[in-house]
Amino acid sequence: MQSRRKSVLTSCLMATAFFGATAVLAQESTRTELRRTDLSGAPGMEVVMSISEIKPGDDLPAHFHHGVEAGYVLAGGMVKPADKPAYELTTGTSLLNIRDVMHGGFKVVGDRTIKLLTVHVVDKGKPLYDVSKK
Repeated sequence: MQSRRKSVLTSCLMATAFFGATAVLAQESTRTELRRTDLSGAPGMEVVMSISEIKPGDDLPAHFHHGVEAGYVLAGGMVKPADKPAYELTTGTSLLNIRDVMHGGFKVVGDRTIKLLTVHVVDKGKPLYDVSKK
């Protein structure tokens, strides 16, 4: 079991590096993809549903998506952007990030793990997260 886990983690790390999103690695390693399917009526688009857990001390680097991200905070906690005061990301908050707009860029502070449900409607074949603007 340990060997299989190590193999899966190695594959994930290589794929993340390949897509140029290594800065989002901490986030990717805690993301559990629940479902992925083509978006009917929109060739080249897909829908990806995931649960992400970001632990105290973890960073969520600034990033963007090649499509729209909608989310819901299942379990909130304190976050600290690099250049702003810490604030509470409250349980029950909804999130909506539009195509190619940078967001994130914070560290989880305090003692609570943040848990998010996200749905991405994105370009098929592109990385789910990207950290470098075009």
